[in-house]
Amino acid sequence: MDTFINLLSLIGSLGLFLFGMKIMSEGLEKFAGERLRNILAAMTRNRFMGVLTGITVTALIQSSSATTVMVVSFVNAGLMNLTQAIGVIMGANVGTTVTAWIISAIGFKVNIAAMSLPLLAIGVPLVFSGNSKRKSIGEFVFGFSFLFMGLSFLQQAATDLNIGAMVATMLSHVADGGFFTIILFVIVGALVTMLVQASAATMAITLMLFDMHIPGFGLEQAAALAMGQNIGTTITAVMASITAGTQARRAALAHMFFNVFGVIVVLVLFYPFCNAISWFVEEFMGVANNDLFKLSAFHTAFNIFNTLLLIGFVKQIEQFVCRVLPVKEEKEDHGLKFITGGLLSTAELSLLQARKEIVLFGERCQKSFNYVISMHEIEKESEFTTMFNKVEKYETITDNMEYEIAHYLQQVSEGRLSDDGKRQVQRMLREVDDLESIGDCCYNLARTLNRKRKNCEEHFTSGQLQQIKTMEQLVGKALSIMVDTLNQPEGEGHDISRSYELENEINNLRKNLRNENTQNIAAGQYDYKLGAFYIDFINGLESLGDYVLNVVQSKARQKVA
Repeated sequence: MDTFINLLSLIGSLGLFLFGMKIMSEGLEKFAGERLRNILAAMTRNRFMGVLTGITVTALIQSSSATTVMVVSFVNAGLMNLTQAIGVIMGANVGTTVTAWIISAIGFKVNIAAMSLPLLAIGVPLVFSGNSKRKSIGEFVFGFSFLFMGLSFLQQAATDLNIGAMVATMLSHVADGGFFTIILFVIVGALVTMLVQASAATMAITLMLFDMHIPGFGLEQAAALAMGQNIGTTITAVMASITAGTQARRAALAHMFFNVFGVIVVLVLFYPFCNAISWFVEEFMGVANNDLFKLSAFHTAFNIFNTLLLIGFVKQIEQFVCRVLPVKEEKEDHGLKFITGGLLSTAELSLLQARKEIVLFGERCQKSFNYVISMHEIEKESEFTTMFNKVEKYETITDNMEYEIAHYLQQVSEGRLSDDGKRQVQRMLREVDDLESIGDCCYNLARTLNRKRKNCEEHFTSGQLQQIKTMEQLVGKALSIMVDTLNQPEGEGHDISRSYELENEINNLRKNLRNENTQNIAAGQYDYKLGAFYIDFINGLESLGDYVLNVVQSKARQKVA
């Protein structure tokens, strides 16, 4: 019974460690908010800056998996290209080794768990604060406390279970000191990390076992486990990319290739590599009796060596993953493109994906309008019907996009957002509502042309067609400005004076054409039915222009009329 209780204690301690790491990481991500995107955008201009960014971000949030999943999501959302992503992933592998150094320095030497409760006392008022930033700092403090409490409980549970003797017994049945043992430990490290999906947790266990000085479990075996963890940690990014696009899957594959290739190379040089690490720690660092420092140094050196080895081949890695995962022939647009992978790790970052999706929404509305314009020139009934069906299909697409983006934004708003983030969600909801109305307007315009074709034998006069073309050109320009505005970064200062000018031109032209239409019908230039279809089409174009201006005003943070 005691053994069973101790086993549950071991599992619970690991769970507390993982939970602490999770909320510590999330607390820092939430505190950083949108700044993380700004950092990634500013610091990934070249591969070297990308590596530095990966190191910095991962060292801060203490999770290479979180960084890599974030990168995969950014690639999927079109916020980062594959070359930038590979650089950040390389840096993330180096940044994650900070955890091992922290544990080596204070985890088993200083009773940091004794300080956990006082730290929690400091964190309580922060967690219950109404201020978003203070709440995030409180979560970080809680996570830090839970992490080292879990580590302390893990060590105690391992001692109670006599894990050292159990591992020594298992090692006695394995080939003594052979290279097969090293390969076996690499595989075990990979499998365990795949199961817990946290290389930091398996690294903590490895450091704990290494600190027990178990016979047959020396630096080589511990180092092999650490290398296996580098392979196992790639499973998180792979899982995150399954529902994402091709580029995101390529980023995840690049991560796996980078880590597996590094392990293979270091295995070839394994024993000299371990000897060099021992010399470095003992002679260069002057630390003679600290095996944990040797393992941490191996972990860091392995990832730095791998990065230096492959940083010059980023383009070749990109070409390789592109060959392995070629782009399939894209079918016609149907649904969402950027937010299919779900929410990012924080609500603020998820807004970036929603923004890209809204830009795509605007582009599809523009495409639907272009289909309507082309219907004037079609003479064959079958071709006209095909084009009308396209517009009708796009009306359904815009309906679905409105619902799906709005539902996604509702999920985002359930997370913790800054005041600016909340206002951004409100603006985006207004934008998708107006964009859906633009899709409806395009469909109504197509229906007007379809009804005229079936119910009116007369064709539009050359004068009517010329005025329609003029109005369509004005609306087309307004749509182009709308899409450009949606593509601009968030913030004040959007110049939308041209949008107002076009709106005034459209309104004035519609007013003049209505008066002219009444006069032409009275003069007998064409019958009332043709004039009715004509002015219905003009009114539809004017209504579309109104919704276009609404979208531009929402994005520019100006009051919508």
